[in-house]
Amino acid sequence: QVQLVESGGGLVQPGGSLTLSCATSGDTFSTSAMGWFRQAPGKGREFVAAISGNGAVTYYKSSVRGRFTISRDNAKKTAYLQMHNLEFEETAKYYCAARPYVPARTAYEFDAWGQGTQVTVSY
Repeated sequence: QVQLVESGGGLVQPGGSLTLSCATSGDTFSTSAMGWFRQAPGKGREFVAAISGNGAVTYYKSSVRGRFTISRDNAKKTAYLQMHNLEFEETAKYYCAARPYVPARTAYEFDAWGQGTQVTVSY
């Protein structure tokens, strides 16, 4: 199945912006829905955003809608998460995930996962 590798995490100030990338390998990226999840210390894995295989349908956690944008470049087999106006509470390890065709909002519906990239929102 598809292999996923996240990158782009790091330290960002509150109110700042950061863009995460999820590079994939394999031949099924264009038919895979992609998702982003995050997990803070002591917390469960939380849905952030998802996008359908063709990019036509997107889902967002309500608190990030209007600030975050999920996108994909099927030619590059890469998914992205643009994050703006970041808050302290959004410090977490961010994970990329994939599942067939249609997007979902729960972690158990995704089949493949990356190792995660740390995002720290702090002065």
